[in-house]
Amino acid sequence: MTNTAEETVLKQRLAALTLEQKVRLLTGADWWSLYPEPAVGLRRVVLSDGPAGVRGELWDERDQSANIPSATALAATWDEARIEAVGSLLAAEARRKGVDVLLAPTVNLHRTPYGGRHFECFSEDPLLTGRIGAAYVRGVQSGGVAATVKHFVANDAETDRFTADNQVAERVLRELYLAPFEVIVREAGAWAVMAAYNAVNGTTMTEHPMLREVLKGEWGFDGVVMTDWFAGRSTEAAGNAALDLMMPGPNSPWRTALAGAVAAGRVSADAVDDKVVRLLRLAGRVGALDGSEPPAVAPGPVASAATIAAELRATAAAGFVLARNDAGALPLKAAKLRRVAVIGPNAAVARTLGGGSATVFPPYTVSPLAGLRAALGEGVRVDYTPGVRAGTRVPPAAPELLRLPGDEVGGVEVRFLDGVGAVLGTERRTGCAFQWFARVADGVPVAQVAAVEVVTRLVARDAGQYKIGCSGAGRFRLTLDGKPAFDQRIEIPPDMDPAVAGTLPPQHATQVLLEQGAEVPVNLRYELHWENRPAAAATAISFQFNVAPPQPPEAAELDRAVALARAADVAVVVVGTTEEVESEGFDRTSLALPGRQDDLVRMVAAVNPRTVVVVNSGAPVLLPWAAEVPAILLSWFPGQEFGNALADVLLGAVEPGGRLPTTWPRDPAAPLPSPQPVAGRVSYEEGVHIGHRRFLRDGVTPLFWFGHGLGYTTWEYRAATAEPPSGRDGGVLVRVRMRNTGSRPGGEVAQVYLSRPGSAVDRPVRWLAGFARITAEPGTETGADIVLPARAFAHWDTDAASWAVEPGSYQIHVGRCAGDLPLMTQIALP
Repeated sequence: MTNTAEETVLKQRLAALTLEQKVRLLTGADWWSLYPEPAVGLRRVVLSDGPAGVRGELWDERDQSANIPSATALAATWDEARIEAVGSLLAAEARRKGVDVLLAPTVNLHRTPYGGRHFECFSEDPLLTGRIGAAYVRGVQSGGVAATVKHFVANDAETDRFTADNQVAERVLRELYLAPFEVIVREAGAWAVMAAYNAVNGTTMTEHPMLREVLKGEWGFDGVVMTDWFAGRSTEAAGNAALDLMMPGPNSPWRTALAGAVAAGRVSADAVDDKVVRLLRLAGRVGALDGSEPPAVAPGPVASAATIAAELRATAAAGFVLARNDAGALPLKAAKLRRVAVIGPNAAVARTLGGGSATVFPPYTVSPLAGLRAALGEGVRVDYTPGVRAGTRVPPAAPELLRLPGDEVGGVEVRFLDGVGAVLGTERRTGCAFQWFARVADGVPVAQVAAVEVVTRLVARDAGQYKIGCSGAGRFRLTLDGKPAFDQRIEIPPDMDPAVAGTLPPQHATQVLLEQGAEVPVNLRYELHWENRPAAAATAISFQFNVAPPQPPEAAELDRAVALARAADVAVVVVGTTEEVESEGFDRTSLALPGRQDDLVRMVAAVNPRTVVVVNSGAPVLLPWAAEVPAILLSWFPGQEFGNALADVLLGAVEPGGRLPTTWPRDPAAPLPSPQPVAGRVSYEEGVHIGHRRFLRDGVTPLFWFGHGLGYTTWEYRAATAEPPSGRDGGVLVRVRMRNTGSRPGGEVAQVYLSRPGSAVDRPVRWLAGFARITAEPGTETGADIVLPARAFAHWDTDAASWAVEPGSYQIHVGRCAGDLPLMTQIALP
C-alpha cells in the first residue's frame, strides 16, 4: 500500500503535467506498452499476456518463453507455496523479457465446463480460486512485476463476450464471483485489475459502478483498472467511472476526445487526475518512474534452464490428478517392463497450453512419448501410433518440411511489400503462424504494408498427398514450382470473435501429390485490405502458411493401435482436446473428446487389461469408458515438461499430487449451466449452486467430485475437532488427525466443508471452508490445523448490504473430496 511521502511525490509529478499530457497517458501507446513521459521521469511501461508464461511483445517463436502449466493444473496442486514459487519464476521471466506488467492471473470461476476459457481459470470454487490466485500474485509481485487480476467480473463464458449482459444476483456476485478478487486485492495487494468485456446487470464492466464502489471504495484498491483489449466503449461514461487505462493504443474513445470532455465539464478533472496518479503509482512499483524502486528485493540472476525445467517438471506432476487406479495399476514397475505401447493423438504432439491469448512459444516441449522413452531407456521397447485424428485443421508448416532459399536451414523468408511492390523489409522465420503488432521488420509500421510474401521450398519427406494452404483474412495467392495453385479471397465471418480470427482463422488449401525427396519452390502472397478490416485488427497482421503431410487412413491407424496394445506389457493412451474445441473466443458445444478417441480407448482396453489413459485437456471431458480401464490420469495442459513429469508419475518416482479444482460430470445430462446468451442475456439462475454445489443440491453423482484425487498410498481420517471462535477475526480452528496406512511416503489434501441444515437462507448443501496439504511417512499419524475464517460462515445480506453470520449450529465435514467426507463435528456460533 502507499505511504504519505510517496503520495506527495506522485501529486507533485501530476502537477507538472498538462491536461493533454495526462490524457495521453490514459491510452496505450501500442498493443503492449504505455507512453513514456520525460516531464515526470516516466519511461515506457511494457505489458504482456501471461497466464501460461510471459510472452513479451512478440507473438511468435523468435521470443521464447517458459511454458508453465495451465491455471487448472496450478489450482489442482492445492499448494499455495508451490504456486507462489511459480509466480516468482514468472517475475524473473518478465524481467528477462523487459516486461513490467503481467496480464494474469485469470480468476473467473468455472461456472460451467462448457466455457471455452475454462483452462485459463483456476477453479469452480471461490475459496480455492482466491487462495491460489493470491499466491500467484504474491509470487509475481515479489519480483517487482505487477500482476493484473482479470476479468472483473462474471466473465465466465466466451459466446458474445463483448456484448453479453450477465444477470447475476447481488448475493451471488458477492459470495462467488467477486470473492476471489476481494481476497487477492485485500490480502495479496494486486497492483492492477482488468475490467471485462461483458456487462453485469445492464452496465458494461468498463463503466460499472462496482469499479468505484466495491473495488476501489470498499476494498481500498489503489492500483490501475485497465480495459480488456478494445473493451473501452465511451469517452464520458468511462471517463467518469473508475476505469484508469484503455488498451490497446494508440486509438481509443479517450485518445482525442477526453481532453475536450474535461474542458467542457462533462468529465471531472479530478477523475482524470486520480487515473494518472494510479498510473504513476503503478510505474513506481515496477521501477519505471525515476527515483522509485520496486518494493521488492532487486531481481537476482536469471534462473538457469535446468532450474526452470526442474520447477516446471515438479509443478506439472503436482497438478496431475490420478482419478482412477483400480487394483494398484499405477505406478508401473519399470524393471518388469519389456514392451510399452504409447498410443493416441496427443502422445507425440501434446497440448501443453490452451489457445488464444494464453499462448506462448516455449524453447521446447517434452511429449509423453519422448518422456517415457527417455525414462525407460533402451532396455524397453516403446512403440507409438496416434490411432486416430482429433483435429481437422491443416497445421502451420513444420520447419523440418521446409528449406530457406539458398541454404538447408528449415524455415521461410518473409518479405513485406508496399503498394507498388517494393520490399520494405524481410525476416527469416522457422515458425509459420505469423502475427505482427504495430510494426514489422526493421520497425516498419504495419499500416505501410500492402502485401506479405512467404518464400520457401517444401521438402517431401514421404511420398503422398500434401495439403498446402493458408489461414487468415484477405487475398491469398499460392504458387508452387512457379505455377499458380490458387488465388483465393478468405473472409472472416461477421460473428467470429477477433481472438478466434487471430488464432483459428478460416483456411484454404490445395492437395499436391509428391514423390519422396521432392523439393517444391513455394511462394505464398498475402494481400492486405485495410479498409475492410475490423478496428481490432487494424494495427496487426495475422495469417498462417499451412502444410499437412500425408497420413494413412484412420482405420489402418486404429488397427495398428490395437495390434501394438495387444503385444505390449502396458498400453498408455494419451487422449485430449484440440485448439478447435477448447480455446479463447468461443464456448464448447460438447464435452465429448473430439474424433474417435472414445473408440480408441475402448478398442485398446479390450485387448490389454493394463491400459492407462492420460487425459490431456484443460477442462472436463466426458469419459464414457471410465469403468473399462484400470487407471485414469488427468494431466490438464501441463506445460513444457509434460512428458518428463508424466514419466515420473507413471513410473512412481513421484506421486501424482493433484486434486480436482472442478467437478467432472458423468454424462451430457449432468446439471450444468449454459454459457449461451438468450436475447443477449445470460441468466445465472443457478445462484450460489455451481459445480459440486449443484450436483449436491440435485442429488446427482458426478464422475469425479471436486477435490477428488488419489495418490500412491492410503489414508485414514481418524478424528476432527473444532475450537470455538476466538480473537478479533472470529475464525474457527479445526484440528484434523490422519494416518498414512500405505507402504510409501505420500501426501494428501485434507478438505473442510461446512453445512447449515435448516438455514433460513438458500445455502449450498456443503461448501468448501478450508484445506491443508499434509505429508507423512508410511504407518505414521500426522495432523493439520485448519483455520476457517469468519467469512466462511457468513452470507451476504442483501437488505443490509453487508456480511451476516446466521447464529446456530454449523456442521463441519472433513475428508478427501466433496463426495467423501468421513469425519463430522459441529460448532455453535452466537
